[in-house]
Amino acid sequence: MSETVGAHCQPPGGAPKKLSFLNRYLTLWIFAAMGMGLALGVFFPGVADLLNKLSIGTTSIPIAIGLILMMYPPLAKVRYEELGKLTKMPESRAMFSTSLALNYVVGPLLMFALAWIFLPDLPEYRIGLILTGIARCIAMVLVWNQLAEGDCEYAAILVALNSVFQIALYSFYAYFLIAVLSDVVSPGSGVAVSISIASVAISVLIYLGIPFLAGIITRYTLLPRKGAEWYDEIFIPRLSKVSLLALLFTIVVMFSLQGENIVRLPLDVVRIAIPLLIYFLTMFLLSFWVSLRQKFDYPHTAAQSFTAASNNFELAIAIAVGVFGIGSGVALATVIGPLVEVPVLISLVNLSLYFRQKYYTPDQRVKEAVQKA
Repeated sequence: MSETVGAHCQPPGGAPKKLSFLNRYLTLWIFAAMGMGLALGVFFPGVADLLNKLSIGTTSIPIAIGLILMMYPPLAKVRYEELGKLTKMPESRAMFSTSLALNYVVGPLLMFALAWIFLPDLPEYRIGLILTGIARCIAMVLVWNQLAEGDCEYAAILVALNSVFQIALYSFYAYFLIAVLSDVVSPGSGVAVSISIASVAISVLIYLGIPFLAGIITRYTLLPRKGAEWYDEIFIPRLSKVSLLALLFTIVVMFSLQGENIVRLPLDVVRIAIPLLIYFLTMFLLSFWVSLRQKFDYPHTAAQSFTAASNNFELAIAIAVGVFGIGSGVALATVIGPLVEVPVLISLVNLSLYFRQKYYTPDQRVKEAVQKA
């Protein structure tokens, strides 16, 4: 398996790789950032006014910087050179087809349905959920997968593919679901949405295209010169700290701008959170069940399930802010995404490990350990 995309997070024959101090308490830092942002927005409204002035059109400069810095390190970590090995993996066609169907058919349509079921009378929140549903995970899934002892190389391949697919398809998917299919569900609702393929495409190219290109350039420039050991063991861990700090900075800014609305509209927050909770649980359980039926091994099943259940809330926030504005209900709905996703996905890590003990026999686990070594 060392010659194919079968390596796990830990080195062959070695002890499991421990998470860094920052990643180990990621939930704590995120909730602290949320609390700080809420406090700033509620008790220091002048901060929100200042941040609103630092904008070009509907694009907030601080948020743009934070989002790009947040998404660049994970994309520099992706092993793009491993993409060609996907076809050499056992059952690669079935795994890839399953991931593609879950991420680009089931996931977006499920979120679309939940948004209409739970928020039929709140179009801005509904749009925010739809934007979140079509933003497939490219960053945080690597953390959840590592915690669940999934296959890191396969997860990285799915992240790389998701990056490419989102650049190519996100704007068209957003326009179709929000402006076209919504009009079919409720005539007139799609027409009322002022969104164009061009406006979404520009935001995608800025917030995903720039860090994606920077990640590729960084990897193909530094890796041959400095070597894989330096790149993976020294450079990437340092760069990952930038991503986490940028994430926390962005959350503080977003929650400070939306703090008043979150405190003023707690029932709205609950209404947004319920379909998100149902979505994450459904996608994870469905993906795990499908993978079990297709007899995928646990490491690939875990990677598949967390990729399907996670969402790129960074991109959803960027699109919501860039197209609809920082103070919109659309932006508020996307901000609630990480508030729900982080604790739910951490709980699903424990569920995934429980499923490994329950549904994978000791012989299978021994076989995985041999392949890993």
